[in-house]
Amino acid sequence: MGFIDFLLRRKKFDQAAHRAHLLRTGRITEGGVFDVVTDDAGEITQIFFRYNISGVDYESSQMLDPEQSRRQGDYTPGARITVRYHPHQPGNSTVV
Repeated sequence: MGFIDFLLRRKKFDQAAHRAHLLRTGRITEGGVFDVVTDDAGEITQIFFRYNISGVDYESSQMLDPEQSRRQGDYTPGARITVRYHPHQPGNSTVV
């Protein structure tokens, strides 16, 4: 690896650390689940949700963590959810 490549290499994205940071410091808004992905047993594994910040609609998806998976009823389509988002990048969000 050359010196320039060394300087330009990017860190590997740490999803868990990113989520933990948003849960600690992100602003809170309300959103809604509009679709889900289920596994063969019918358990929800991924949710698709939308929320609005300053008149702009955002859509995102998230894999459920083990704690969220135990609360399947909280993430059915149409459910209201709490979203934490980065104040300078509102499209950067996570479901609480």
